[in-house]
Amino acid sequence: MPSLKEVKNRISSVVSTQQITKAMKMVAAAKLRKSQDRIIQMRPFAQQLAYVFQNISAAQSGETSDNWFSKVREVNKVLIVAISSDRGLCGSFNTNVNKGVLRLIHEDYERQFKNGNVTILSIGRKADDFFSKRKFNMVRDHAGLISNLSFDKVAAAADYIMESYRNGVYDRVEIVYNEFKNVATQVLRTEQYLPVSLPANEQHDVSTDYIYLPDRTEILTGLIPKSLKIQLFKAVLESNASENGARMTAMDKATENAGELLKELRLTYNRTRQAAITKEILEIVGGAEALKAS
Repeated sequence: MPSLKEVKNRISSVVSTQQITKAMKMVAAAKLRKSQDRIIQMRPFAQQLAYVFQNISAAQSGETSDNWFSKVREVNKVLIVAISSDRGLCGSFNTNVNKGVLRLIHEDYERQFKNGNVTILSIGRKADDFFSKRKFNMVRDHAGLISNLSFDKVAAAADYIMESYRNGVYDRVEIVYNEFKNVATQVLRTEQYLPVSLPANEQHDVSTDYIYLPDRTEILTGLIPKSLKIQLFKAVLESNASENGARMTAMDKATENAGELLKELRLTYNRTRQAAITKEILEIVGGAEALKAS
């Protein structure tokens, strides 16, 4: 049985930990409200822009040489964008992203990976640390943008991706991230970013005759980058809201576990103290009886 001092020190340590987890839960809850509002406001715009973009892409498919964003090439070089967090203590949030990337590589791009043609672009330091330690080909210039998230920083990452794809550096670009559902639920998503693919239920719109104003070239050159930047920004916002939800849930559970542990430790402390008192009483009684006998 541990000594009273040891149990008392453990109780003090658990109380301190519980205070920290409570504070982290409150901070995560405040951040979650803000990030949740941002993604809820972003979704309708991003979805509608993606719909327009896909329809124009379908209508222009195969017509002109400037339709680089939907051209399907033989997949030899792959870029995977892994969106994680900068910090831990958020349950399985980062682990799910890392596992999702590895599963995608081994299921769809095993040949490219063996040839050294799979590259990871990390958004978030946890993914950056995980894949760099495992000697993956890395693009690390955008790993720290989560700490001070803004559209301009995400747009810079999207510009790099689009330019690299257009110049043939990569033949396909995939995004792996956590989609926000609610505080307790995040869904791992894997989406093809480039080339742009048309959903199966919209294939009948390929022959739609569009009237372009001011002209097709200006619309394409303006809409393509904007739509792709918005889609990447939406994925980052989804991940950010999911991170805050996951951290809030994890800290709430940690606080509850600390409370349960405190109950057990205090019970152990009381039993240990009672045993010590009983031992002292027995020693006193035993000494008194010995004196009587003498």
